[in-house]
Amino acid sequence: MRILLAVDGSEASARAAAKVAATLGWYRDTPHIDLLTVHLPVPKFGHMGSVVTHEMVERHYAEESEAALAPSRKVLDAAGVKYATHRAVGPIAETIVDQAKALGADQIVMGTRGMSAISNVVLGSIATKVLHVATVPVVLVR
Repeated sequence: MRILLAVDGSEASARAAAKVAATLGWYRDTPHIDLLTVHLPVPKFGHMGSVVTHEMVERHYAEESEAALAPSRKVLDAAGVKYATHRAVGPIAETIVDQAKALGADQIVMGTRGMSAISNVVLGSIATKVLHVATVPVVLVR
């Protein structure tokens, strides 16, 4: 069993990590946990390379990804859960589903609401989209 835990640094993501940690005993064999964060691509504009280097963009992605992973890593580490971390750049919902396929995940777990204020109004636009395009079960943690 392989679980993709998609996180964005929000409280909902930390709750999802806690739920994964709390339910690992339900499985006959301990699942492999893949902790994933996805960053939207930095918009490109004409002559961007003369101001912003590729290394600067990559450093931005790395720093933002580490910040997004940190709360869930803290929860999983405190529970003694082993996991692998993954970082991706792209459209968030589609990239989560693509990474689940690439990693061979049997299940996607994520929080229902992320970091944006708009997403807190309803279930969450990313969670809703993942539900619609995923080919494996999706567990949403409120």
